[in-house]
Amino acid sequence: MAIVLPAQAEDTVVSGDALRGESIYGRCKACHSLKRDRTGPRHCGLFGRKAGSVKGFRYSKAMINSGIIWSEDSLDAFLTDTRAFLPKNRMGYAGIKDAQERADLIAYLAQQNRDPSVCN
Repeated sequence: MAIVLPAQAEDTVVSGDALRGESIYGRCKACHSLKRDRTGPRHCGLFGRKAGSVKGFRYSKAMINSGIIWSEDSLDAFLTDTRAFLPKNRMGYAGIKDAQERADLIAYLAQQNRDPSVCN
């Protein structure tokens, strides 16, 4: 199953602030970590990774078969409403409705993934 993301109009793109995103990431820490798997998979190496592909992590069949490659756009769509975007996935989080908060979180994740002292 391939996921098709809706095209965004240029004027709807929201710029993210990584510093604000760091505090939003605090909500994720109950299940995720940058460097290690917890209840959810690690976030280092997230961008460009095929969904459901971290070795040793137990994913739902929906995630494994989704065809998603994680990018800023796919994360934004997923984080808007995780259950509606990918039914039958195991992530029990309803999502982040606020577009600015999602953009800030994604900016933080992207920044951390680019930092070799964090993710290497």
